[in-house]
Amino acid sequence: MVYRDYQGIKLSGLGFGAMRLPVIGGNDGNIDEAAAMAMVDKAMAEGINYYDTAFGYHDGNSEIVMGKALAKYPRDKFYIATKFPGYDLSNMPKVKEIFEKQLEKTGMEYFDFYLFHNVCEMNIEQYLDPKYGIYDYLMEQKKNGRIRHLGFSCHGEYDTLKRFLDAYGKDMEFCQIQLNYLDWKFQDAKAKVDLLNDWNIPVWVMEPLRGGKLAKLDDQSAGELKALRPDEEITAWAFRFLQSVKGVTMVLSGMSSMEQLEANLATYKEDKPLNEKEMETLMKVVDRMMAKKSIPCTACHYCVSHCPQGLDIPYFISLYNEHLLTTQDGGMGFIAPMAIAAIPDDKRPSACLHCHSCEQVCPQTIKISDMMTDFVEKIG
Repeated sequence: MVYRDYQGIKLSGLGFGAMRLPVIGGNDGNIDEAAAMAMVDKAMAEGINYYDTAFGYHDGNSEIVMGKALAKYPRDKFYIATKFPGYDLSNMPKVKEIFEKQLEKTGMEYFDFYLFHNVCEMNIEQYLDPKYGIYDYLMEQKKNGRIRHLGFSCHGEYDTLKRFLDAYGKDMEFCQIQLNYLDWKFQDAKAKVDLLNDWNIPVWVMEPLRGGKLAKLDDQSAGELKALRPDEEITAWAFRFLQSVKGVTMVLSGMSSMEQLEANLATYKEDKPLNEKEMETLMKVVDRMMAKKSIPCTACHYCVSHCPQGLDIPYFISLYNEHLLTTQDGGMGFIAPMAIAAIPDDKRPSACLHCHSCEQVCPQTIKISDMMTDFVEKIG
């Protein structure tokens, strides 16, 4: 197992994500406890020492099962992380109640790592609002030793990430973002990594395989990668990419089977970062993936200047592209709906008048009105 130095401790380079544990009968809330515990036993035996859960994973049962699975091991042999569920705005006034419940559910006396969960456009105002006392309470728990390391996860845009850092960055010890070789370009994750490196905040990675999308590539792409590394599995390229990114300390993988766990363990027996040619080839693969489902907006903003509603059309197109790419193979797209929910009703895609004024000035001749209609239908 590859290990990373973090504040005087050794963290396994691969972390065990508990969002996609094996379940029974396809019911996300019904975790197959025997299978999950066998996976944790295997992970512990092979050197994984970081376990990531959250209040809402598996309908609230992930924390319970992970607590049971880790209870048999000495407390100083593993690090457990969980999160305050700010993705649900009704939780904002309940930070103390929820934190105490999480300790109870996991059976822990303290959390090694604790996060503000899913900082994004939908909840940034509430997270920064002192009336909820979230920051103050979590800092108090850190002072009392019930949180050893405090950080946050972020699915928001660059500007939202920056706002949170400007407010609380001096006290944040790590940041968890969606990072993989597709989103390096597609969501401009590179800019977020650069910002975190500027703050000297270690990067925690979620969705290294983008929900499994990067586990299987088209024949052309797979062939190009195999030509460079004949013995490397396609899945492993996602992790080798992350081993090449400055600042990445922890890579979380949500594994649903022993087979997935064993494959990831094999990859993390060593560091094998990409060389310049390999990185260049991988980015060409990304370009092809993006071209398949993307509307070719260049964000020139001519459309915005001619929209009688003043809608941020380039932003909507970027969210639309994200939603299409995420859901094309049956995935659950949540980023776009959350982002739209943070926008006033009269500035959402549903406010489009279909007057076609934007289309008359679009250099890319995008059928914006059709896109708006489809977007509204897709996200509800």
